[in-house]
Amino acid sequence: MNLQGAQAVVTGASSGIGEATATLLAARGAHVVLIARDQVRLGAVARHIRERGGQADVYAGDLADGTVVA
Repeated sequence: MNLQGAQAVVTGASSGIGEATATLLAARGAHVVLIARDQVRLGAVARHIRERGGQADVYAGDLADGTVVA
């Protein structure tokens, strides 16, 4: 599946299923927006995606916190 030009928001993207999902979507051409609480791990995931030619933006925060979402 080619996702070139698509955008995807992935929560929990710093590890596990979220990281795997973001990596797969980016590999298929989507520009991924990575969201999770751990800024350091998000940065590592974004770096991994970018090193393979993908596009990734990072937003650290807890989506349960209304001030982050608003």
